[in-house]
Amino acid sequence: MLNKIIKITLIAVFILATSVDASSKMQDIKEDGKLVLGTSGNMTPMTRSINNGKDAVGLDIDLAQTMADTMGVKLVIKIYPFDKLIEALKDGDVDIVISNLTITPKRNMEVAFVGPYLKSGKCLITKQPDLASAQKEELNNANNKMVVIKGSTSQKFVEMGMPKVKAITVESQEEAIQMVRDSKVAAMLTDYPICAAVVLNNPEDNFVSVFSNLSFEPIGIAIAPENTHLINWTQNFLFRADSVGLFQALSKKWLGR
Repeated sequence: MLNKIIKITLIAVFILATSVDASSKMQDIKEDGKLVLGTSGNMTPMTRSINNGKDAVGLDIDLAQTMADTMGVKLVIKIYPFDKLIEALKDGDVDIVISNLTITPKRNMEVAFVGPYLKSGKCLITKQPDLASAQKEELNNANNKMVVIKGSTSQKFVEMGMPKVKAITVESQEEAIQMVRDSKVAAMLTDYPICAAVVLNNPEDNFVSVFSNLSFEPIGIAIAPENTHLINWTQNFLFRADSVGLFQALSKKWLGR
């Protein structure tokens, strides 16, 4: 009987401790007066680092800033390599991750996602019109060499969907674009907003990109799964933001449409 009472007490203590932890993140944000954002800073126009990596600009950054303003706190930006963002979130180094991050089943098993706030898809940046309009089956050719951002869904897309293609991984978008510019690769595989921005902002390079959406990419906000209050607040924030036209305004500012 005593062992049963002890067991029930321990379970109750565990449940209570879990509940306290679950609600504490939002309280911490309020008390600290800051919302800590994790972002990669290497996916213009969604997120681009400036000031030697100390700050960032982009659609994702404006979205995070609006969240912080609505909370009445300061936005603190921390830049990590793209493939280290979820790890930083799980370790508690950041409160949220907004970084053109696709909601995938694998990632969703590690962290919670709110959204999507944007629906995207894969496309190519290339100087070859025929390649830009090709289907996945046509692209899966050993003669094609493509560059992708390390740790991104683009890397997985090439490795799993086009195994014959030689994929070169790089850390930064600028490096990837330069490889296409110098004809070191046939194309860069990335997401629709990036394709749109690169073609628009580099008219002298004669880049082409057909926005055929080779895949479906729902982009969301990542939050540690135990932070239920923050998850709930963010869900309601995105609903209101969509209702008042925030995403249309951000898309016009950063994507030109």
